[in-house]
Amino acid sequence: MRIKSVNRAGIGELFVQQSERTRRIITGIHKQSVDGPVQVGRLGLDGDEQADLTVHGGLSKAVYAYPSEHYAFWRQHRLSVLKRDEPLAPGAMGENLTLEGLLEEDVWIGDRLRAGAVLMEVTEPRQPCFKFAAKMGFAHAVKLMLQSGHTGFYLRVLETGSLCAGDSLTLEPGPRQTALAQVNQRRWRGRQNELF
Repeated sequence: MRIKSVNRAGIGELFVQQSERTRRIITGIHKQSVDGPVQVGRLGLDGDEQADLTVHGGLSKAVYAYPSEHYAFWRQHRLSVLKRDEPLAPGAMGENLTLEGLLEEDVWIGDRLRAGAVLMEVTEPRQPCFKFAAKMGFAHAVKLMLQSGHTGFYLRVLETGSLCAGDSLTLEPGPRQTALAQVNQRRWRGRQNELF
């Protein structure tokens, strides 16, 4: 297990088509890969911003991690919907850490990830919103993320330090009472009616 990419972004714009008008939305979803070490504090990566602190950021959602293994899934769906075969760069899901070798089904709430001096704790899976669909370029991207369980997960920072692409990760099991996959399944079942 390792960190494939460390990603951050300042506040930017996203244009969302709703009915017959285009809305300008402020967002921090446009994450870009960073070369070299990045400091990680209790509220996340230095230089990273979130536009809506009611649903992103804070102590329990300081860092968002996403498995790189799911990128092929999203590339395939974008090809089938948009008819464009474009590579997705690390950070395309809006994640701070693009991981390799650690999937949602391997993770439980309360598990800890260590990378060098940094210790982080898994708090919950991502709940995607309309900004994710706009970024991906098709309306049912939110439904696909929930249905597939390819949500990634949020992390609380317990011990600060710096992270860098290529850093190895160690998974330290927590109490193992609630699997991330269980939370995803409950959320999906609870939202099925509103998604169809």
